[in-house]
Amino acid sequence: MSKKIITKKSEQFLADYLNNASPTGFEAAGQKLWMEYISPYVDKIETDIYGTAVAIINPKEKYKVVIEAHADEISWFVHYITKDGFVYVRRNGGSDHMIAPSKRVNIHTKKGIVKGVFGWPAIHTRAEKDEAPSIKNICLDLGCSSKEEVEKLGVHVGCVITYEDEFMILNDTRYVGRALDNRMGGFMIAEVARILKENKVKLPFGLYIVNAVQEEVGLRGAEMIAHNIQPNVAIVTDVCHDTQTPMINKIEQGDLAGGAGPVLTYGPAVHNILLNQIIDVAEKNKIDFQRAAVSRATGTDTDAFAYSNAGVASALISLPLRYMHTTVEMCHKKDVEGTISLIYHALQSIKNNQQFNYFD
Repeated sequence: MSKKIITKKSEQFLADYLNNASPTGFEAAGQKLWMEYISPYVDKIETDIYGTAVAIINPKEKYKVVIEAHADEISWFVHYITKDGFVYVRRNGGSDHMIAPSKRVNIHTKKGIVKGVFGWPAIHTRAEKDEAPSIKNICLDLGCSSKEEVEKLGVHVGCVITYEDEFMILNDTRYVGRALDNRMGGFMIAEVARILKENKVKLPFGLYIVNAVQEEVGLRGAEMIAHNIQPNVAIVTDVCHDTQTPMINKIEQGDLAGGAGPVLTYGPAVHNILLNQIIDVAEKNKIDFQRAAVSRATGTDTDAFAYSNAGVASALISLPLRYMHTTVEMCHKKDVEGTISLIYHALQSIKNNQQFNYFD
């Protein structure tokens, strides 16, 4: 593998992919971009009824290995339109009401994008100067004076709302934008497919590169596709918290740093034989990595795969992320390249028909 993993072409795809809206339940447009990008590097592409996309290498092989990320981003729904034309919202996934005031939004309608803003009264006018944003007091202003005006724009209860913030690079070292959680994962697994193809790596098993929908509302896409594929092994990539910024308690959240490598998680859903194999791969290939522990569930699609079917040997490789569930999510380029490299090498360590049995 070349030292520079991410190319100009792949970085342009990343920008286009992140700038595209893919809210939970409405991921189709982003999935089309992803499938178009990955198609030259795989043998076959399939989708399921809710929009999970699967790119397959060696589809005829019986032994199946999954590498997976999720495609959806958090968002809002139009919930209530007042007679004066203000729009109250309901969460679609874990949207943070604290960041909403003064944000510009795109409301997705059948007529196209309608612009709006999360208005916030001036400090001079608020009865409580220190009143905090809450789901009860944040609302959208579309520049309308009545409910009828709002509806003429094509906006109705159930329309999905995303922030308009877009991709940028800070200090030539960090990617920034909305929806790095977890379209960055979709980007990384697509890059693994590209590098396997360019390096002419022949895997002895079927590789299923899965970009799943609806993770943000309960791992639903992974739950469905795991039963469809019935894999033997699953390596999932998602994000975790870079805990080096102010206001984070490391005793509670752990000590993880952007730029120090991908994070390998210990927990009940993570199969220890597979995890140790990935650690061996990292050490052999001099790939920096960090460790994290979870008390119960990982909170990622790892859980859905691990406990599907009769059980699937699963592991989680996470990307340290600053400011999760905001419009300025931030990760380090080195960790992106490290994650791609680790998955690439880990796949080559898996033998055909390898059995991850604690008692053999």
